[in-house]
Amino acid sequence: MRLARLATEDVPGMVEAPEGRHPGSALLPTAAALTGFAANSLLCRAALATDTIDPWSFTAVRLASGALTLFLLSRAGARGGPRAPSGSWASALALFGYAAAFSLAYVRVGAGVGALTLFASVQATMIGWSAFRGQRPRAIEWLGLGIAMGGLVLLTRPGAVATDPLGVGLMAIAGIAWGAYSLRGRRAVSPLAATADNFVRSVPLALLGLAIGAAHAHCSARGVVLACASGAVASGLGYSLWYLALPRITATQAAMVQLVVPVLAAVAGILILGESASGRLVVSGALILGGVGMAVAPRRSGRRVAGTEAAAERGPVETP
Repeated sequence: MRLARLATEDVPGMVEAPEGRHPGSALLPTAAALTGFAANSLLCRAALATDTIDPWSFTAVRLASGALTLFLLSRAGARGGPRAPSGSWASALALFGYAAAFSLAYVRVGAGVGALTLFASVQATMIGWSAFRGQRPRAIEWLGLGIAMGGLVLLTRPGAVATDPLGVGLMAIAGIAWGAYSLRGRRAVSPLAATADNFVRSVPLALLGLAIGAAHAHCSARGVVLACASGAVASGLGYSLWYLALPRITATQAAMVQLVVPVLAAVAGILILGESASGRLVVSGALILGGVGMAVAPRRSGRRVAGTEAAAERGPVETP
């Protein structure tokens, strides 16, 4: 219940973005952020699937390395001057909830059912909240979502076998938490500072989690390096770019474009890890990309309508 309320709370240092901002300005940061998400998928797989590090240690190193990197970058950007906090404890809780639940679930469920559960939960959280606020998806967006989700089912079907209910529950929590974190990012006016603050605030929570799982903690040098790469680069910089893109697109569009991540991860696995391609990947990838493209294509009414819709979704912020 707490996670469902995170998106409604006021965020220090975050205000509504100007009305009329064109979604096309989000193209580059969105593409870069999605690439970071896909890289994160490969790094998490390399670290957790091979048991080079336990989930709690991976989460702690990931968040701590991201916090350090972003803190240094944000301080350099501020040129050493004082800087008002841009993040919040609620956003930090959502970030930690996603990172911890994802790591814990990853070692309990197969990749197929894990991806289905994660992305379905993200879609339900973000699109559901948008609909609740009165910004219901258009018919073309529902159609695109259905096609893209069908492609995701086809892509993940070989790994979608009966699995641990606890693992599925944890992955659903990860999806809800990430959806809440993304919704809160739609109000960010200083993406790097906001992401840095959120990561720094998440570190005490990660250390508490590490203390809880201390009895089963283990790590190798390779596991720590992978966790640092995940935190400092794929998560830290990737999430900053995501916060840069979010105010420029609608919540439905933000939810939908994330369905491209499994396709990018699969392609990266082929190019980087030498994994084999398949006809199933080609067909499912075409369905996902086609469905997402159908849903996020701008309306014919153009720039003013798209910007107005995004601004309407963002606020005003209601505090329960």
